[in-house]
Amino acid sequence: MADQPAASASPHLHVRPDWLALTREDVLEPGLPIVDAHHHVWDRATGRYLFDELMDDIGAGHNIVATVFVQCRSMYREQGPEAMKPVGEVEFINGLAAQSASGQYGPARACAAIVGFADLMLGEDAAPVIEALQQAGNARLRGIRNTTAWHADPAIRSNPLPPPPGLLLDARFRAGARLLAKYDLALDIWAYHTQLDEVLALARACPDTRLVLDHCGGPLGAGPYAGRRDEVMRQWRAAMRDIAAMPNVSLKLGGLGMPVGGWDFHLQQAPPASAQLAAAWQPYIETCIELFGPARCMFESNFPVDKGMFGYVSLWNAFKRLTAGMSPDERGSLFSGTAREVYRLREGGQW
Repeated sequence: MADQPAASASPHLHVRPDWLALTREDVLEPGLPIVDAHHHVWDRATGRYLFDELMDDIGAGHNIVATVFVQCRSMYREQGPEAMKPVGEVEFINGLAAQSASGQYGPARACAAIVGFADLMLGEDAAPVIEALQQAGNARLRGIRNTTAWHADPAIRSNPLPPPPGLLLDARFRAGARLLAKYDLALDIWAYHTQLDEVLALARACPDTRLVLDHCGGPLGAGPYAGRRDEVMRQWRAAMRDIAAMPNVSLKLGGLGMPVGGWDFHLQQAPPASAQLAAAWQPYIETCIELFGPARCMFESNFPVDKGMFGYVSLWNAFKRLTAGMSPDERGSLFSGTAREVYRLREGGQW
């Protein structure tokens, strides 16, 4: 497909179903309602993750009540103005959401909220694109995300098509970001810990725009950061503390299955079980919740990106282990309440 990069360009791990099947565990607390706050859907040379694959994962035993789709350059329009091509992705995902909303595939409402792409470097001229996305999403569009995770070292790459540097600081991007408040849309931001000062500056420059910082703020562990986890942790924590002081920023907890984080679970003979994941992630997840509070944090799967390192059941079991000592209200926020609030999802009726 024309809108997809070549397989060799992808930094994502291949999903190996036979390998994932080597680790099986019972679902912990199967009744706990979960909104998966971040996943993708695509059909690429590196693998397929479409409706069937998504529904297989969210139907594996956890009580997934709804999911949030986040842009990934999937099914762009082949023709038309360049700025409008991403509307095709929202049209496609809205169709999957409608399929799920039929109820024929279970009670979960897949893609109940959609985070699409509009080039915010267009500034205020992004308005027609946003309005086209809203129309294509049939009231499901809840946010916008651009590709912004950048590092000068080629060993640090998590996007098949890396962005230019400095987008978050650009006046045009900020003008586009401010525009989102008019449409009651959130702005998802994926940035590495080395860019968190830019995220802070963006939050200050756009106080009326709801920002959602993805993947725990991107603590790096690969390339020049390999073997420097304690040093990175200190830098990351200090930057995250400053961002947490901004009331317009929420945080997604997850995305810790990408090679840029220095994780190598995929090299094991069998996938990690939830106890191993919880032990590895405890310093990050606990720090995030401590700084932002449960009411501003939400768990995510980041599938299928993270599916190269662990399975869906083990992932959510790990999150449940990590929060076992918290109150029901706190866990309710982390597993579903914050995502419902940020992405305007409501129980019952029309999601």
